[in-house]
Amino acid sequence: MNDPHAIQILIHIAGAAALLIWAVRLVRTGVERGYAAPMRIWLRHSTKNRLLAAGTGMGAAVLLQSSTAVAVLVSNFVTKGGLATATGLAIMLGADVGSAVVTQLLMVRQPILIPLLLVIGVTVFLRGEGSNTRQIGRIMIGLALIFVSLDMIRGATEPMISNPGTQAVMAYLGRDLLTAFVIGAVFAWAVHSSVAAVLLFVTLAGQSILPPPAAATMILGANLGGGLIAFLLTYTAPIAVRRMVMGNLILRGGGAALAVLVIAAMPDLLNQLGATPARQAINLHLAFNLLLALAALPFVGPITAALSYLMAEKPASNGALNVASALDPALLDRPQRAIDCAARELLGMGQKIEQMLFAVEPLYDQWNPATARMIADQDRLIKQTHLNIKLYLARLGQKGMDEELGSRSLELASISSSLDSASDAIARVMLDLAKRLDMQKLQFSPQGREEIHDFTDRVQSNVQLALNVMMNQNPAEARELVAAKEKVRKVEQKLQRSHISRLREGLAESIETSNIHQETLRALKQINTAFSMVGHPILLKSGDLLKSRLT
Repeated sequence: MNDPHAIQILIHIAGAAALLIWAVRLVRTGVERGYAAPMRIWLRHSTKNRLLAAGTGMGAAVLLQSSTAVAVLVSNFVTKGGLATATGLAIMLGADVGSAVVTQLLMVRQPILIPLLLVIGVTVFLRGEGSNTRQIGRIMIGLALIFVSLDMIRGATEPMISNPGTQAVMAYLGRDLLTAFVIGAVFAWAVHSSVAAVLLFVTLAGQSILPPPAAATMILGANLGGGLIAFLLTYTAPIAVRRMVMGNLILRGGGAALAVLVIAAMPDLLNQLGATPARQAINLHLAFNLLLALAALPFVGPITAALSYLMAEKPASNGALNVASALDPALLDRPQRAIDCAARELLGMGQKIEQMLFAVEPLYDQWNPATARMIADQDRLIKQTHLNIKLYLARLGQKGMDEELGSRSLELASISSSLDSASDAIARVMLDLAKRLDMQKLQFSPQGREEIHDFTDRVQSNVQLALNVMMNQNPAEARELVAAKEKVRKVEQKLQRSHISRLREGLAESIETSNIHQETLRALKQINTAFSMVGHPILLKSGDLLKSRLT
């Protein structure tokens, strides 16, 4: 093989691999944007037993095509106490199985699928009325591109099959399984997708580029890399989340290393998994994750208990540094820098309100005076921050600004007012309602409490999206945020009707808590509306927002 030809082949392989990584991400973002809220509710309902939790995690990973995305979703519930660490670990073990199922489905070769998925997907995406419908089109386009990228990899690697240099390198990997294991782990971590890594390795095995032991070992390495992704993404998360992710990493990574030793000692075992190298590799991936889940699920309780002992929570240091304000008076003579400072302060304000929302919802089940005081104190800090931002922007206006910066200053002041109203809804409405439940010894009906849970999850998801939009100023995500406002309004109306129906049935619990139930729903809708205002200025600039509704 001459050098130009070798470079050309490598470029084709790199391009195909890049398309594969992007296509997997396209499917995942389509599911996240269209169905994140229902998926969050679905995951939270899986706490009844470990088997159900694992099955829910598997289903979520199949939809998201990523066990890492499931880990991030679950970490939010563990952070706010909605899921026990052991249940979260069970969900993650199921998600690993779901990720392996995805690779099985995507390796099906049906040439008619590609044009069919592209035609339907593009049509649905371009002509779909609602946001969710457009996301279905996005998912179908992503699936088609996955199949296209795999065909590209097969075509690009065909000239390498008979090349002596390629054969020598791959034969070495077949002998040095440790190097193959490390390459698989590093590649999966680098592309942030164990699914994409496994698909690539299986395709290379199917082309006879990788010998079966090397392909199997690299796939096991990709399992370790997949666990590392979630570990690094949650490195600064609360200790309960880190215990859960560490448990998954130890089980998945340790199990993968053990499986490599078994393959090194008994390579003939791979022949039991399929007739071809590709089938052996893909079946090994599924068998490994399935056996790991079945073996570990009965012991998730003791595992998390051991991790709680080994990863003890450090007591808070009395000498913690005070959080400094981002509003730097020295930058008032530099309007652009000053505006950026105000935006940073506003983001911190939004994050504090998000923490308040996470903290207030459990008070509806069990009143905690310390948590209530923390929320009230946080509200006072929010009000002071709101005042500081307004005064800072007013002083900046006195210095003189161009039209664009002046407009941006007004936008930030408006968003600050909206966030202050969200803080009010939590500290002055929801906190008071939770206290009334406790003082009057009242309880929601089971269905009513479930409605509050689910509606809170939906609003929390939109709050997180709003904070992302504040950072990235992305018009697509801003549009999604504003569209979610209408969805929340419709859900709130539906829940109000459901509550009225229970009152007609004469349910005593619903009658006693009627006002608290309805006022809580209205407060949550107000919080959602306040955060949706973050997207309005972005959409006005992009021309996506009319005076009354989205275009």
